[in-house]
Amino acid sequence: MNIFARYKKIFLVLAFLILVLAIGYLLWRLFFKSSALPPTATSTPGEISGLPTAEPGTGQSGELGGTGTLPGEEPGGTLTPGTSAVSPDEPNPLAVGGLTKTDALTNSPVLDPVLSADGHVQYYDQNDGRFYKIDENGKVTLLSDQVFYNVRQIVWAPNKDQAILEYPDGNKILYNFNTKKQVTLPAHWKDFSFSPSSDKIISKSIGLDPENRWLVVANADGSQAKALESIGTKDATVFPSWSPNNQIVAMYTKGVDFDRQEIYFVGLNGENFKSTMIEGRGLQTEWSTNGDRLLYSVYSTRDDLKPRLWVVDASGDTINQNRRSFDLQTWASKCTFASNTEIYCAVPETLEKGAGLFPELADKTKDDLYKIDLANGTKTLIAVPEGAYNISQVLVPTSDDYLYFTDKKTGQLYKVRLR
Repeated sequence: MNIFARYKKIFLVLAFLILVLAIGYLLWRLFFKSSALPPTATSTPGEISGLPTAEPGTGQSGELGGTGTLPGEEPGGTLTPGTSAVSPDEPNPLAVGGLTKTDALTNSPVLDPVLSADGHVQYYDQNDGRFYKIDENGKVTLLSDQVFYNVRQIVWAPNKDQAILEYPDGNKILYNFNTKKQVTLPAHWKDFSFSPSSDKIISKSIGLDPENRWLVVANADGSQAKALESIGTKDATVFPSWSPNNQIVAMYTKGVDFDRQEIYFVGLNGENFKSTMIEGRGLQTEWSTNGDRLLYSVYSTRDDLKPRLWVVDASGDTINQNRRSFDLQTWASKCTFASNTEIYCAVPETLEKGAGLFPELADKTKDDLYKIDLANGTKTLIAVPEGAYNISQVLVPTSDDYLYFTDKKTGQLYKVRLR
């Protein structure tokens, strides 16, 4: 046996190892060594290699082209000159369509706040039973030294100088914040609405006998009451609601089928107003500031029994004209007219099926803020409040500087800055 034969296996193993090392080296040269070395960039005058370099900043914002939204969407807001965009994770101090800084104005729950004549907010503090006025900076003024314990509901007069206070036991009083005097109203009166001049009220007088149930008009203190229309057994479908233009004092509905009702309007002098058809049930309404339009919400099977917003003309010969939907699923009670053509609404981000029929399904939803412009028929997302709020009421002064809202969970009063 020669030496090669004796060491054949050893030579084969060494050859295999050398081959493996050679292949590994070649692979390293081809794929790893070249990528590990930084490329050498060269350029000649007139050429640009790679991405353009950034020039030194000037400290000024440039002009942006386009709306920043997908085709077919409406812009949620624009940046005014001199302002800069903030990080999507940081709240913007202004309501321009995204996450918006939200400030609490009260530490305790409030009840039925309303805008005062000077654009501030008047409210009842549920903790101490007193009435206050607060401005946008949080400065609080006491409206009355008198304490009113356990008020359940408040109906403010348009002049904000007086209000009807309702208690859990059914008692009602009219309190005047100027004279500091109060008057007891009949306990069987309910669902009050003030006249535009604040000197009269309309309500439902509910007697034990259905034959003794009426729409009643009286002075604000309850004197000189007179029956206007018989209610009978139709209490649930009659809605006292005095329009700002003084034409209409109440509405009542009559079912046509499950998804349709007809609204009839009641005046002070037996006027024969036109009616209007509404596409749903669960009616909630808000008058425009001039009283010529009616914003309302109803639910229907077409919307999985979720509430939808509509608007219709509701004055004189124009009743039933220009009826349209804004494709926003929320309740009219979550909306307010800032002017005759501008509406602000809190809109749930999501709603379960049947939320119109069972509103408690929406008690834990998070609301965003929208603006509706009746002049051009648009709706715009203006703010996603910083925090998870279930908004129960929205207030916007005519100045449009701030938007105030109450949170259903805490009952506290909050604000966002509009401009």
